[in-house]
Amino acid sequence: MSKKTGLLMTALLVGGMPFTQASARDLVIVSNGGTFQQAQHDSIFAPYEKKTGKKVVEDTWDNGIGVLRTKVEAGDSGWDIVIAESEELQIACQEGLVLPLDINRLGSKDNYVPGAVSECGVGAAIYNHVLAYDKTKVQTAPTWADFFDLAKYPGKRALRQSPKTNLEFALLADGVAPADVYKTLSHSEGVDRAFAKLDTIKSSLVFWSSGGQPMQLLASGEVVMTSSFNGRATNAINKDKKPFGIVWDQSLQTVDSWVILKTSPNVDAAYDLLKYAGEAEPQSHLPEVQPIGITSAKAFDMIDPKLRADLPTAPENAKNVLKIDDAFWIDNIDALTARWAEWAAK
Repeated sequence: MSKKTGLLMTALLVGGMPFTQASARDLVIVSNGGTFQQAQHDSIFAPYEKKTGKKVVEDTWDNGIGVLRTKVEAGDSGWDIVIAESEELQIACQEGLVLPLDINRLGSKDNYVPGAVSECGVGAAIYNHVLAYDKTKVQTAPTWADFFDLAKYPGKRALRQSPKTNLEFALLADGVAPADVYKTLSHSEGVDRAFAKLDTIKSSLVFWSSGGQPMQLLASGEVVMTSSFNGRATNAINKDKKPFGIVWDQSLQTVDSWVILKTSPNVDAAYDLLKYAGEAEPQSHLPEVQPIGITSAKAFDMIDPKLRADLPTAPENAKNVLKIDDAFWIDNIDALTARWAEWAAK
């Protein structure tokens, strides 16, 4: 998940959280800002500080393996713990940018849902890339095929400024079955097919990079449909009372993980915070601020049933969902990001 990268500075406020300047030994944790990070702050970071008396400094970033490479190459970058998307986690682990984790220092692998623990990362959040739309302009829940049908639903669309998820959405819109999406993308002809489908709506596309932008674009009337993180769309509907809709069908699900940079001088402190972050009690409060799918195996039943219904892990929302293929993006993220940048700039 992305939010505009922030620099640590005194009294910087992001989403209501005070991001203060770090001293030499402060522990710095980097997430994605907005209500997503506000949920982490309220449920994990602030309670941890209160319980232990240990200071936690927060920063934000927009993700990108290139950023992690630059940070580590520079030595102690001022970052310790970073939230990473799935392919960033695996590539960073392969390249030695982050530390292999000792799961025993985090409690037990059994404390987490399946797939939330890997060699170098521990699950922070489960979320979906969904289709969100303006109900005042699109009366019936659209499909990805409708997203690409400008004649049926006139108006601009918004997509994340990244090949990841957009190539999948393009193929789904072009009639590829969810089970065949990554098989199709494994061939150059399949990638060409996805870009060709994207070409059909390029003149009506607006690109977003930070998680809050899709809802802003819908609210302003600039677009009629957009891809979005599920939590942002749900909050806009439930809390901001916006006339928006969310489509779970054929959404893309993934897990973000916490990693510890290999240049961190605060490894022991990082483990201590991450152990707390994985406990059921703090995780059970995350959905109160943001509809985040939790990674604690023991916390789901502790969540208010009314809130569970809006989580990506709720059974009704998990139907016909495509899980992002990490292996595909590990192998192809650099090349496809370069191609995407060239395509988007034309």
